[in-house]
Amino acid sequence: MSQGTSRRSKHRRNALRILFEIDINRSSLEEVLDGRRLVGEEQPADFTVELVRGVQANLEDIDQVISRYAQGWELERMPTVDRNILRMSIFELFFMDDIPTAATIDEAVELAKAFSTEDSGKFINGVLGRVNSDREAGSLTLPPDQH
Repeated sequence: MSQGTSRRSKHRRNALRILFEIDINRSSLEEVLDGRRLVGEEQPADFTVELVRGVQANLEDIDQVISRYAQGWELERMPTVDRNILRMSIFELFFMDDIPTAATIDEAVELAKAFSTEDSGKFINGVLGRVNSDREAGSLTLPPDQH
């Protein structure tokens, strides 16, 4: 694993933690960062903030994609970790052209294996595989990034 990949992995984990906290507490990025500053945590890396802001700015469109492709799962009933891994990964697939698709999907699966249920890695891989297949075929698009 290259230095850039491991650094991005760390930043993705941090972004997932922030997205999870925002989702659970119904708070904003600024509230989460203020709380973390109060306990002495450093400001997250630019890549982390870019992921979180991007997901938040495009949340409605991203959630529509998840709802369409997560067969058998209502968005609200999906494990919170899985929902936020999918949000972050779909943002990367559609709006971060400098990240290889395989890296995005592999990282998402690894996050699911590390932080979610036994079956989450397969679930995440399946959803992202279908989303990416349709994205590459041109049958799935999202409006330009809102942030």
